[in-house]
Amino acid sequence: MPEKIRTLIIGSGPAGYTSAIYASRAGLSPVLYEGMEPGGQLTTTTVVENYPGFAEGVDANILMDQMKKQALRFGTDIRRGRIRSVDFSSRPFRLTDDKDNELVADSVIVATGASARYLGLPSENRFKGMGVSACATCDGFFYRKKTVAVVGGGDTACEEASYLAGICSKVYMIVRRDVLRASKAMQERVMNTANIEILWNCNTQEVLGDMNGVTGVRLLRKDGKVFDIDVDGFFLGIGHHPNSELFKDWLKLDENGYIVTLDGSSRTSVEGVFAAGDVQDPRYRQAVTAAASGCRAALDVERYLLENNL
Repeated sequence: MPEKIRTLIIGSGPAGYTSAIYASRAGLSPVLYEGMEPGGQLTTTTVVENYPGFAEGVDANILMDQMKKQALRFGTDIRRGRIRSVDFSSRPFRLTDDKDNELVADSVIVATGASARYLGLPSENRFKGMGVSACATCDGFFYRKKTVAVVGGGDTACEEASYLAGICSKVYMIVRRDVLRASKAMQERVMNTANIEILWNCNTQEVLGDMNGVTGVRLLRKDGKVFDIDVDGFFLGIGHHPNSELFKDWLKLDENGYIVTLDGSSRTSVEGVFAAGDVQDPRYRQAVTAAASGCRAALDVERYLLENNL
């Protein structure tokens, strides 16, 4: 017989854990599946300095561990593993986890997050959290008055470069073509910022560094020239990929794969299924906004269950 669950939460970042805290305090008996990356994307960074309440900053893994412990304290059933399949065609919803356990849920909160796109270089992976970052607003402060590089030529890269230019002494933009793909307004902003230098027709061959972190980048220009630049930080500005593949046949997604939520709420196109965090947020992608949306999702679930006598 399938296991009956009142509120199932899929994902364990700030959105998932916050929704679990609110749902468990409301007596909704939530079950949370942590997924492939317990704690979410935030655990790939080191110190978080812009999360409210921590004057000296907080280690990202400690922050997520504290959120998890808080959810456990109020009675959330937190499980290792992931949800492998879903069927939202009728209520209660039917799901299967990666151990082939069958579940039926009265309500579901999707908080599976989004993954930053990386170049796939071994050296890039080696220096993650040691100078390699996919979030300028998260980590830019650590490079105050230093030199950094941003990879990409679209709006995301231009936004990252513009933000970093207000903090850093020098920002290189590494662009593989001879034009920017960004909107005209973003192009003009970058072109008119004195401490941003665009390196056209360049691909990153290797991120350079030592035991203390990133020290430079090796580039290959279209004409075949290989050269190094000295930088203290290396930022990816090539976008994010929402972890929404599992739900593409059931929920309405936007053109980039983000789950569409309705009327400023956490409600999705399927009644009884809610979404929170970066999987439905293509714009802000911050821990604090993810946590806030997790709160909204739990409150929306509580109202939904009450209105439907569940």
